[in-house]
Amino acid sequence: QVQLVESGGGLVQAGGSLRLSCVASGGTFSSYAMGWFRQAPGKERELVAAYGRSTGTVSYANSVKDRFTISRDNAKRTAYLQMNSLKPEDTAIYSCAAAGTWYPARYPRDYDYWGQGTQVTVSS
Repeated sequence: QVQLVESGGGLVQAGGSLRLSCVASGGTFSSYAMGWFRQAPGKERELVAAYGRSTGTVSYANSVKDRFTISRDNAKRTAYLQMNSLKPEDTAIYSCAAAGTWYPARYPRDYDYWGQGTQVTVSS
């Protein structure tokens, strides 16, 4: 069983930056692909970024490419999402998730464990 806890959300002005963290407990962190998803009010949950087991295997939503960076530190059992040049449309609840896949899984159904989420609000 893996427990995930996110932190780092908050209120930021458009153009600003935030760094989200996701700390895992239980399980073998390095054996999981890690993903960040977001869900805005009235919208479906969508993938933001995912990181496979191996270094450099990453996948991004087109809407965040060149602005967001996903990373992981297996020694610290932590996944990160660095968000730069934030836009009002990035406002959502951001959740991290762990998947038992080697590749950066893109769909919620591929993920086995989920955090409770952290709110990100970008003002214009």
